[in-house]
Amino acid sequence: MSRVVELSLRAIVDSRGSPTVEAEVADGEGHRGRAGAPGGASTGAHEVPAWPKGGVPVALEQFQKELRPVLLGRELEDARGWDAALHAVDGTEEFSRIGGGVATALSLAAAIARAEALGVPLWKSWLRPGLDGSGRPMIVGNCLNGGRHAIGGPEFQEFHAISSSPKTADAVRGAIAVHRAVGEALHAKFPELALGRGDEGGWVAPVGSLEGLEILARACEEVRDATHLAVHPGLDLAASEFFNDGRYRYRDHSLDAEGQHAFLVRLVERFGLRYVEDPFDEEAFDSFAQFTHAVGDRTLVVGDDIYTTSVARLERGIAERASNSVLIKVNQVGTLTDTFATVDRARAAGWSTVASHRSGDLPEGWLAHFAVGAGSRGLKCGILGGERVAKLNELLRVAAPA
Repeated sequence: MSRVVELSLRAIVDSRGSPTVEAEVADGEGHRGRAGAPGGASTGAHEVPAWPKGGVPVALEQFQKELRPVLLGRELEDARGWDAALHAVDGTEEFSRIGGGVATALSLAAAIARAEALGVPLWKSWLRPGLDGSGRPMIVGNCLNGGRHAIGGPEFQEFHAISSSPKTADAVRGAIAVHRAVGEALHAKFPELALGRGDEGGWVAPVGSLEGLEILARACEEVRDATHLAVHPGLDLAASEFFNDGRYRYRDHSLDAEGQHAFLVRLVERFGLRYVEDPFDEEAFDSFAQFTHAVGDRTLVVGDDIYTTSVARLERGIAERASNSVLIKVNQVGTLTDTFATVDRARAAGWSTVASHRSGDLPEGWLAHFAVGAGSRGLKCGILGGERVAKLNELLRVAAPA
């Protein structure tokens, strides 16, 4: 058994320039792991807080005083014990004292060092029971931003290319081709505008939600025809962000729950959506269930804000058949132990998982390993931007023959 002899936590910045932390862990034999904590702009009400009161500076002080003395000298191989120590020092149910970002960075860094000590690829150290690591996730690639990721754009938060292939390189190529086609269509539509990209690398333009979906669907069709790659449109609505006083509020109209359901069913039928994330408010389990019953045989209905990677929230979703897939974000619960509890419960129920980045992310590749080890149906990691490409390139490395 190797023991942790080096442990540090430092302040860094994420892809939005926001403060975050990076942990570094090493054992006595020189095995080392380093990882930072990503952060979201559109966050679910039930995910753990990223930082204690006072933010990153307070988190760093607490690490030195309380966490470091407890974690130094611990057995690196004891993953559950390491994560349990994080919970014990925090002493709350939701990491409100030390911060979920601190827990995430420390849990991940230790896991990376652990895999190195075991002499196995990171994905293999995370491999779930019954899996052999041969499966590869489809790419859920952000092509057009809206909502909290692009103020002034569509109400829907993310317009995705859903790209799947037995060959990872083809899946990546298809997603990139759709992103380019969407960009070309937007530049042709707005020749006088200097179009930019949002937090997750998707294009930003003054289009409505339906108009944006039409552009995305047309781009997917063009790429399919030209390349014969399997690319289809998908959406992350982040509907909680525009739900207020019982209605889903669009620019020029609003819908009640029944109207939203009917509207989204029509979109699935009209555009052949293969992926629909957070179509309703994060507390609307009944609306999720009705929608899944209507379209779940032909599309992934994915819950993010409704579950926030919480096994307790997921249990309710399974009981009510609220969706058929769950988005997985480690920093929503703070440790890998908690995260894999949710992954394993979803798999036991026959649900899919989708491993996801955050809008404020880092140029690290561990998420690709997580998606493979967890047997995730999808890897949601964006398409362009260094922190997004890092995940795609790592997936390509994992998929490449030794």
